[in-house]
Amino acid sequence: MLKRIILFTFLFFTSFISLAQTPEKTVIAKRGDGIYSLLRNNGLDPTKYFKKFITLNKKILKTNNQLLIGETYLLPNTEVLIEEPHIITDNITSKTIDSIAPIKKISFPLFGKKYSVFNLESKKLNNAIYYLISGHGGPDPGAITTYNNKTISEDEYAYDVTLRLARLLLTNGAKVYIIIRDENDGIRDERILEVDYDEVCYVNKKIPRHQTLRLRQRTRTVNALYMKHKGTYQRLIVTHVDSRSENKNIDVFFYHHKKSKSGKRLATNILESFKQKYAEHQPNRTYAGSVSSRSLYLIKNTFPPMVYIELGNIQNEKDQKRILDYKNREALAKWVFNGLLNDFIN
Repeated sequence: MLKRIILFTFLFFTSFISLAQTPEKTVIAKRGDGIYSLLRNNGLDPTKYFKKFITLNKKILKTNNQLLIGETYLLPNTEVLIEEPHIITDNITSKTIDSIAPIKKISFPLFGKKYSVFNLESKKLNNAIYYLISGHGGPDPGAITTYNNKTISEDEYAYDVTLRLARLLLTNGAKVYIIIRDENDGIRDERILEVDYDEVCYVNKKIPRHQTLRLRQRTRTVNALYMKHKGTYQRLIVTHVDSRSENKNIDVFFYHHKKSKSGKRLATNILESFKQKYAEHQPNRTYAGSVSSRSLYLIKNTFPPMVYIELGNIQNEKDQKRILDYKNREALAKWVFNGLLNDFIN
């Protein structure tokens, strides 16, 4: 008879971030500025940088740490965050069984309480790096409409699909940078995803109101990270929900840079994944998605091979079903993931 198996479980957390300092910047205080608002307006978290700011500028602060109008102040060095999930390792040992591999769980708080802890299931995507951008965010919710007298917006649904995709990538060993992020939302299973405006750009940069500045900000963020990891397999996935006339039902379609063979191959691999899934789940319906090139700002100016995905028409009743049901959002993420996996392996 086998002796009783004794389970010993312990937690081992890898470091969550590594930090690199950037050059100091200055800012001139204006009427109405306080330290909190000054830091926030410059993309810094006041709860994190308040004391650092005071230490840097204590000689030119008034009583009670008030700012002098027109004075030039040093901003604390920002930190380039290289995000890694926490790894929780469960070791199973026994007097009779001594060759069981450790079971690894990943903790990623950005996904929210329900989805933040999950298993590392494979290393199929080891050494692959993905940058994920969900469209719009911050002051710009993207396309909006109403459903059952409630407002729904493009950015919330694109973000939810993006988080689900990120979780699948991490589950299979990839490194993932979520460029547009909302610390409060996480992966949500509701049909109506509440519209908010508190998304930030990686690491914690306030998203500008001006469209060109928004696009430039996320482009520079991706390109800086790309140069840091130059020489490795890197891909960018941008996710949007289109807006057309209410009677226009569209299938998921894909854009790439006209001169990027890797980008076209990436888009085509995802397209083929969708074709297979449509044939499996809707055999009597022809999938009409497509791959084409287009000269959009992010497509033209980002360094990694990339695919720009339109998930559907937020105005159309049939397409709304595709994004309102969380099970459909999960399916969309899985189908995109399958295409990404094929692209990396092949």
